[in-house]
Amino acid sequence: MAVTLTPYLQLPGTAREALELYHSVLGGELSTLTYAEGMGAEDDTKDQIMHGSLFVDRGLHVMAADLPPGMQSNGLGTLALSVGEPDAAENTRLERWWTGLSAHSEVLMPLEAAPWGDRFGMLKDRFGVTWMFNTAETASQG
Repeated sequence: MAVTLTPYLQLPGTAREALELYHSVLGGELSTLTYAEGMGAEDDTKDQIMHGSLFVDRGLHVMAADLPPGMQSNGLGTLALSVGEPDAAENTRLERWWTGLSAHSEVLMPLEAAPWGDRFGMLKDRFGVTWMFNTAETASQG
């Protein structure tokens, strides 16, 4: 079995909204478990997400949860999506994802030609998560 790296976002009460946006843009299979379902919570956290998981068809897996009261965030970090080799279909998929997410985000760097020959862009979504996109426009030059 291969080891995989899965980003896990810890959000301040916005996990459901974030996961639903990512699901609408990226597609895939979304599942969520609330604090009421997972821990029997009956307080203000009962409808918040204890564990959310989005499996996207190209192998991307994003997880998220709402922080319980009193728990400090370790920062949201950056999600990087990249095509490793020139592939028009994969580039088109990333460009479609870029368009979907950028409509709800602050574009930090437009998706455009980069000095290394690919197209690169960066945005910060309304949940504070930074996304980097890189499409492989040319064969990598070692």
